[in-house]
Amino acid sequence: MSDVQIIEKTRLTVLREMQLFIVVWLGQLIALIGSSTTAFALDIWVYDRTGSVTQFALVTLFNTLPLILISPIAGPLVDRWDRRKTMIIADVLACLGTVAIGVLFVIGRLEVWHIYLANTFTAVFMVFHTPAYTASTVLLVPKQHLNRANGLMSLMYGISLIIAPTLGGVLLSIVHLQWIILLHVTSVLIAVVSLMLVRFPQVNMSAVATAKSSFLSEATYGFTYLTTRPGLLGLVLFSASSLYLVGGINVITVPLVLNFASVSVLGTILSLFGIAILVGGLLVSIWGGLERNIYAIYGCMLLNGVFIIVAGLQPFLVIFTVSIFLFSLTQPIISSSTQAVMQKKVEPSVQGRVFAIKGAIEAAALPLGYITIGPLAEKVFEPLMATDGSLAGSIGQIIGVGSGRGMELLLIIMGVLTILESSIAYLYPRLRFVEDELPNVSNAVAIAADTASSKNDTVSLVS
Repeated sequence: MSDVQIIEKTRLTVLREMQLFIVVWLGQLIALIGSSTTAFALDIWVYDRTGSVTQFALVTLFNTLPLILISPIAGPLVDRWDRRKTMIIADVLACLGTVAIGVLFVIGRLEVWHIYLANTFTAVFMVFHTPAYTASTVLLVPKQHLNRANGLMSLMYGISLIIAPTLGGVLLSIVHLQWIILLHVTSVLIAVVSLMLVRFPQVNMSAVATAKSSFLSEATYGFTYLTTRPGLLGLVLFSASSLYLVGGINVITVPLVLNFASVSVLGTILSLFGIAILVGGLLVSIWGGLERNIYAIYGCMLLNGVFIIVAGLQPFLVIFTVSIFLFSLTQPIISSSTQAVMQKKVEPSVQGRVFAIKGAIEAAALPLGYITIGPLAEKVFEPLMATDGSLAGSIGQIIGVGSGRGMELLLIIMGVLTILESSIAYLYPRLRFVEDELPNVSNAVAIAADTASSKNDTVSLVS
């Protein structure tokens, strides 16, 4: 058999072993594109209606708050419920908020506060959907393909980042908002159908998952689970720091680029960053990641520090764009590697509550980057690096002075701190050896997942 035939056979084997996951993934991809397109259209509607950046930002805030606040409640429930049915019900109910917006728009009664309320309503149900989907991955995919599956999930978000703004912009120019909402509803129905076509392997419930306990202990179990396993807690915090950087860079990018170029160039650059996330997700899904995921995380975080420093060293748009493109490229590698470690080390029967806490911590990190880095750049570093600023005669002689130089200095500091953080994290043995010190999930669960995914005659597609 030739090398080409062997490679082709290997690819077919991987696809066959991952077919349950791919069916679900395709449905969720279509739903995400639909929801992201609607979200983009609503963002534009709010900004056009109010002209306020603050009200525009509040749309994102109302999307995020439920994830932070309700996750401790959602996690235990997800572990007790059927995860496939949880995803189906959450998809359907979350869509009702969007339907309400469409109805209000058609009758001419839509107000900005309606969108805040609808976003909160939708986000509440997505709090249940997200950990159910994440915790299901280990049941649908053999453990040797977890990195590929997580890479595909990053790829899914990369695709939506590229398609949604373009599709939303085109649709807004040719149809009204209600037709975009109809597209969203249709995409959700496709996702629901894909879930109905698949039966998830059953979770072997652990004593912890089935034990009767107080509501408070149920709600705090995910956090307790992490604190009693310092390596996993360190991993989640390390991953959250990466998202903090993403938030900080996002808030700096728009004003910094507009110092160099027009709004149309800014749009192109933001699309390039979306392409970087897509390419990173595609790379992980094909490559499969390193055998030791923690080394991939350490390496990418160190590179991130270097990329951020380079982005801030000189006031050249090309250098900034290339550096942040490479930074964005590493994000799927970090997230998929982190997720793979968690999926291998946390029992499937309690993954819902653990991943809910993980999601809440990471969700808090992103807006924290916005609300801390933004004011620091505007109120502190830009005045320091103005032509008559306090640092104009020292650091200003190296990186220049004037508009945008304060943000570039802040980028350099962020890069240095990232390298320092990565070095300290490497010296923490609980994190560095987390893959060695903690056992993988029980063999019974792993074998059940492998068997369900790899055997054609046991693939549970509903006829």
